[in-house]
Amino acid sequence: MRDPDNSAVRNPAVVVGVPSSVGITATATFFVLSFGFTDDMDLQIDGNAALVTASSSGLGKASARALAREGANVVINGRDADRLADAKADIEADATGEVVTQQGDLTDEDDIEALVETTVDEFGGIDHLVTSAGGPPSGPFLDTDDEDWYQAYDLLVMSVVRLAREAEPHLRESDAGTIVNITSRSVKEAINSLVLSNSVRMSVIGLEKTLSKEFAPDVRTNAVLPGPHETERIEELVNQAVDRGEYDSYEAGLDDWASNPLERVGDPMELGNTVAFLSSPLSGYINGESVLIDGGSTGANL
Repeated sequence: MRDPDNSAVRNPAVVVGVPSSVGITATATFFVLSFGFTDDMDLQIDGNAALVTASSSGLGKASARALAREGANVVINGRDADRLADAKADIEADATGEVVTQQGDLTDEDDIEALVETTVDEFGGIDHLVTSAGGPPSGPFLDTDDEDWYQAYDLLVMSVVRLAREAEPHLRESDAGTIVNITSRSVKEAINSLVLSNSVRMSVIGLEKTLSKEFAPDVRTNAVLPGPHETERIEELVNQAVDRGEYDSYEAGLDDWASNPLERVGDPMELGNTVAFLSSPLSGYINGESVLIDGGSTGANL
């Protein structure tokens, strides 16, 4: 694990029961588990097959990049062909696994079937499914109509339902099947003017917990709950808030998003590394969990 200034953690210690490839730093009061940040780290997913949705940009792209860098063969997805091609080139720059693109809309059942089929055809199966999707529009409850609710549910929930259903037999056939759902910290603590995200994403967590029981022991299912990271989504939300008059400028809005104990928004690769870890056998006893990645901003104890 690296400090905010990117310096390496000092005084590594070996702890009984932890694989030697995982670094543990000990102090008088806590242990810090380090993963995914060093050149010699081995997550033991080399040659695995991964499908990562909504991965032409943002947190999905960072997750695909982290998996491909660790040697996994990855299918990436997006609606825009040019943007998807650019993402492929970016990911391949430091990938040791193969990267394949599959254009498609996550609200289209046929496109979801094609995503799974492409992964199986290209790589012989699916070991890891990472679900991501663009966020719904921001705004308060009274400015949100029925169509907004239905569209948000179709994008955020039904896409995960359909992906899990299609991928399930292939994940069960894997020796290391995993699902990681990228949702939002809004499932832990509601965020102002994000009524759709606050409400609809809760369904993904209920589904994740259910699959962690129904698909086990063949498949582990977890979720990550990101806070603000430096993605186009944050730019979009801040600009929308500026247009509504909530902030005087983009800079003022971004400063508000960075109001956490670390005093910054996240680097997408910090989330991507966590997704890769949860997809690896090094996290083999983690199942049915929702991991906050928000710089400590959420006030909930659990």
